[in-house]
Amino acid sequence: MSTHQQLPQPAEAPAPLPAVGSGRIFSKPVLAWASWDWGSAAFNAVMTTFVFTVYLTSEAFGGEERASQVLGWGLAVAGLLIALLAPVTGQRSDSGGRRKLWLGVNSLIVAVLTALCFFVFPSPGMLILGVALIAAANIFFEFAGVNYNAMLTQISTPATIGRVSGFGWAMGYVGGIVALVVVLVVFIQPVVAWPGASSDNGLNIRLVAVFSALWFAAFALPVMFAVPEVPHRARAAQLGFLASYGLLVRRVKAIYRESPHTIFFLLASAIFRDGLAAVFTFGGILAAGAFGFSASKVIVFAIAANVIAAAGAVIGGFLDDRIGPKRVIMGALVGLLVAGTAILLLGTGTYSFFGMEWTSDTTFWVLGLLLTLFVGPAQASSRAYLARLAPVGDEGELFGLYATTGRAVSFLAPTLFALCIGIFGSQLYGVVGILVVLLAGLLVLLPVRPPSRVVRAVVPEA
Repeated sequence: MSTHQQLPQPAEAPAPLPAVGSGRIFSKPVLAWASWDWGSAAFNAVMTTFVFTVYLTSEAFGGEERASQVLGWGLAVAGLLIALLAPVTGQRSDSGGRRKLWLGVNSLIVAVLTALCFFVFPSPGMLILGVALIAAANIFFEFAGVNYNAMLTQISTPATIGRVSGFGWAMGYVGGIVALVVVLVVFIQPVVAWPGASSDNGLNIRLVAVFSALWFAAFALPVMFAVPEVPHRARAAQLGFLASYGLLVRRVKAIYRESPHTIFFLLASAIFRDGLAAVFTFGGILAAGAFGFSASKVIVFAIAANVIAAAGAVIGGFLDDRIGPKRVIMGALVGLLVAGTAILLLGTGTYSFFGMEWTSDTTFWVLGLLLTLFVGPAQASSRAYLARLAPVGDEGELFGLYATTGRAVSFLAPTLFALCIGIFGSQLYGVVGILVVLLAGLLVLLPVRPPSRVVRAVVPEA
């Protein structure tokens, strides 16, 4: 008996959702969709990476060590909730015909929670409030991201899905640069003196939270008008919340039976995506600690890194549509391994090549930026790979699993980074931990078939 006869599924696969417009980069639907990525950078880059969490873990909140621990635990709880809830929330927005609605609702909640950070005054008693707001915003941001990623198949065509995904990632990088520059010249080191730039009672940082909320909300709006809602499927939508987990299990089993390489890719991407995240997470730390960059120099490097990553995402997107996402991802991972190994071997020494001096600064500027060049293509093609194989109409559910698997192994790179520093006694050797994760992801990806050789699964309706 064939697999198709064993599974409780519709007699025919549902028709693909028609793409909105032509899928060209500079079409209204694609620009509106990528605008969300541009706006979301205010939350990612400003709130959770460079500005607000730095403020939240300062001495004003009871000491860096305690504040960092509380923030770490808060984000860990948020990660657990995301892993448990993301697939089902994606499933229910798909079946209920509310993908765009929940993208808007979750984005609005993130904006509101971000704006509420204005009330987090620099005091130890406000630490829990600040951590709770950031952790909750992270949860709803991931929920919004599930629906956002699922829209990729709606605003692209099979011939343009790679470049559209790459363009979205690039918009996120560039949006982060612009938002950081605005924050720097208006609130942190104001070009023009004004009352909102005062650091008294943390006013300037608290106003940064308001700015970030408005920035995200404004740039999240266009997609709500340019992309239509997905169809409603009454039968699946009638399931209770807990029953949705039963449906999720049946669908994962169906995908594994019909299209096992889809599941294999989820596992491989979870590993190498953790390594990709570590490149940016620990890049600034290595620049300051191992290579002696000043704070201002780290910011300049971060801006340059985002520019290079954006360019890489665009180039990788065009290559994706020509040679396929697996080849782009593998090429990017090999590039990351080569550049990372070179940083490790050259270290902080000074060398002479053909009569020219090569300093530790040169090592990090050249090879560090080379690392970021390869991050963008790997991230964008990973999303495009999965979008090509997502069961028709159930893209949100699969991208929910994408979020879950990523969260499940998100401890790997940070753990190995810290472990290698402890073993070798030098911060530079934390690079070894990141390289191990990237290599592991590459090895697990090797036997996974490219999307062109994988059958897209048809899953049970309910």
